[in-house]
Amino acid sequence: MPHTLEPGRKECELKFDQLYQPVQDAVIGMTPLESRCRRPLQMTFEEHLRTLVYFHLEEHTSAQHLLQALEEDDFAREVIAPEDGIKKSGFSEATNSRGLEQFLYVFQNLQKRAADILPNSHPELGELVGIDGSLIDSVLSMDWADYRKGAEKAEVHVGLDLNRSIPGKVFLTDGNGAERPFVSHILSPGETGVMDRGYRCHNSFDRWQEEKKRFVCRIKANTTKTVVEKYDVDPDSFVFYDAIVLLGAPKINRTRNKVRLVGYKVDSMNYQVATDRFDLAAEQIALIYKLRWDIEKFFARW
Repeated sequence: MPHTLEPGRKECELKFDQLYQPVQDAVIGMTPLESRCRRPLQMTFEEHLRTLVYFHLEEHTSAQHLLQALEEDDFAREVIAPEDGIKKSGFSEATNSRGLEQFLYVFQNLQKRAADILPNSHPELGELVGIDGSLIDSVLSMDWADYRKGAEKAEVHVGLDLNRSIPGKVFLTDGNGAERPFVSHILSPGETGVMDRGYRCHNSFDRWQEEKKRFVCRIKANTTKTVVEKYDVDPDSFVFYDAIVLLGAPKINRTRNKVRLVGYKVDSMNYQVATDRFDLAAEQIALIYKLRWDIEKFFARW
């Protein structure tokens, strides 16, 4: 039976439906979430997703706060909650066993739509992807998420679209998962991955170039290098070094392919970044690495 709402609540329903419509569209074609036991799901994936969207919009502080609203608030009870309502045990079960495959499907569809709509803040720099990883608490369905004894955590590997400030690709591993291999999974040919020192690897620098995947990656200041060609820098610029080099020691770990090394100073802090972006000014390379901080802010909000 359709809901019968008062005029004010009807307006709220229309606004919520308008906001939720892209999410509803993103579910189309998704593999349905099925129960992992003989007992049927107490909340469908769509009901759970709708409830979680409402949870964040209303800035509820806990599941108990949300469930109280679903029982006592007329709009939440009639528009958001499942038709037969939902109890704490049912909501907890849905949250702890939620379908990772389904959530990733919805995320990927929403990301594609957002990327087409949002403006490109730095078109002159090309497509920029900030890459980093972070530990997150696992849920019960992540039985693979080992970290250490007594602690189950997953590691999320994120590629953040720095031109539009939205996450692009997301991968999950157990908490001890290696980060570097995911660069090749996250980057597409022509994109520039922007990474901190944890991703520096001379073999990776060679492989990414061979895969036509560009990079801007901070390295250690004492990294061994062989200068192939050194460029003049403006003495008034914050850039103090710009050269084409081979990184690493000969016959040990030296790069096969040349890279560009840019050194610059900001607030008494020296940075050295390796890149295969030979098409930009050194100051633009420094700007690209500065934009990497956006992924740290993304994790902080998360």
